Amino acid sequence: MDGRQWSSTIAAAQAGDRRALDELVAGWLPLVYNIVGRALNGHADVDDVVQETMLRAVDNLGSLRDPDSFRSWLVAIAMRQIRDRARRRTTDTLRDETADGAADFAELTVLRLQLEGQRREVAEAVRWLDDEDRQLLSLWWLEVAGELTRRELAAAVGISRQHAAVRVQRMKERLEASRGIVRALDGACPDLRELTARWDGDPDSVWRKRLARHIRGCAYCASPGEAVVVPAERLLVGIALVPLPVGFTLSLAFGGKTAAAATAAASVGWSGKVLGALTKPAVALSAGATIVAGGAYVVTQAPEDPPPAIAAPTARAQSPEAPTASPPRSPSASPSLSPSPSPSATRPKTDVYGTVVDAADTAPDPNARPAVLPHRTESGITSTGGAHATMNHRGDSVTLTGKGYVLVRWQISPQYRSGSLVMPTWTALKGKLFHVASGGGRRMDDSVSTTDTTATGMGNATTGYTVLPAGTQQMWQNEYFYVDGSVTLTVNERGADYGLNVFPTTWDKVEQDVTSGPPEGVTRYGLVRDTGKDDTPVPQYVTRATPTDPATVAQASRV
Repeated sequence: MDGRQWSSTIAAAQAGDRRALDELVAGWLPLVYNIVGRALNGHADVDDVVQETMLRAVDNLGSLRDPDSFRSWLVAIAMRQIRDRARRRTTDTLRDETADGAADFAELTVLRLQLEGQRREVAEAVRWLDDEDRQLLSLWWLEVAGELTRRELAAAVGISRQHAAVRVQRMKERLEASRGIVRALDGACPDLRELTARWDGDPDSVWRKRLARHIRGCAYCASPGEAVVVPAERLLVGIALVPLPVGFTLSLAFGGKTAAAATAAASVGWSGKVLGALTKPAVALSAGATIVAGGAYVVTQAPEDPPPAIAAPTARAQSPEAPTASPPRSPSASPSLSPSPSPSATRPKTDVYGTVVDAADTAPDPNARPAVLPHRTESGITSTGGAHATMNHRGDSVTLTGKGYVLVRWQISPQYRSGSLVMPTWTALKGKLFHVASGGGRRMDDSVSTTDTTATGMGNATTGYTVLPAGTQQMWQNEYFYVDGSVTLTVNERGADYGLNVFPTTWDKVEQDVTSGPPEGVTRYGLVRDTGKDDTPVPQYVTRATPTDPATVAQASRV
């Protein structure tokens, strides 16, 4: 793929041509997918990093001065996203999240390109490389396959061509050692079988060195088994890009703006032109688009019809104190709501299930004791994530089935990435779902430091704040829900860094958490939202449908 051949398409996309942008993204997505997939070896973050790379490329395309340099510019963005993700994830976490039954990229390369013999050996050897070597190999592989130049490789890594030559040579040496390990493990050396009896099967640098040391001193394992071992670069020449998996979906959301807002901003510059081209001015759509492998953009569906007039306030009539980019109010500034009633308790008695969404509210007084928590029937909840599901990446999900209580615990990390938070969504609801209580000792906008007056659970003035969509209910550290049926909860993390822990729980534990307030040394008592009736609020971002991208579920969607 030569960037110069795409100059006219890039120029048209920069001018706001939607068809050109479609063609540009669809044409270059496989290259980005291969770089990221090989660098992360098929880890669960691959789709997320590809999403972030293409989003940044589309969002910053207007700043590209030389269309001929598009390829090196795009590759550099991909590498920055890979390194950024690596800094925020530990090796142990990466390994744990990869071991979910999904094929790694080495296996995908072998299967999709139908590699055999020594080409297959090279692909499988990638598993044994360290993260830095694998990142470099993701570029070198494309270089020898004719997709990148050495100058582009060096620029993407941020080093000189001379330094790149040294780095590549060292990486190739470790790759060749890894190829020897792959061959030896396919053999029948009894000493090697004894050595690997203590190995858990996960390739890593420690075992690479240990096995390589054995192979160097073992006449049986050192034999290649074939007349000639072909150098890796000769094996990789001409190998095509690994095709995108069937059903791969790329969702590009532009900061949560509505199409109307995006269209109004069309005069701002290139970004406004693109947003205007991707949306319909007459309808308030989510300002995003979906591109499926080999396909074109499909504008996300418009929100469902708004609830009847008896519904709780939606984003158009929220409290003026809904969170913004400015520092959240301190708890002491919140009006006293003692005693602390369920927000739904004052709603009209004519409300029926499915018309109620949470309204943005202010924090109650820290010493306001919660209302009594009604005790709903419990037969138990089963979770596809087990007793403790941890979800840290866009697209992670868990399905909850049964009748009982569920704890969703928030983990927000603005020190790694602050900014707009794309809320998690409840989808495929069958039965009923209620938001029964908030607890855990604090809301996420409560103060968390005695030395930094700007610091809350959402960030601080130095690192920036995690910002909720307008009209969104401010979450507490622990949020409790009651499920009667089945529902899927999906993390839609993109702009800000956050995760969710999901635990099936019981009424007793909810009651204990909500009533454990200031006397136990925490910030505040919890808040009961359950009235025991169908007018108890349902969560925001909930639908009975199963959308292709849960991140497109409308805030006030009606269930």
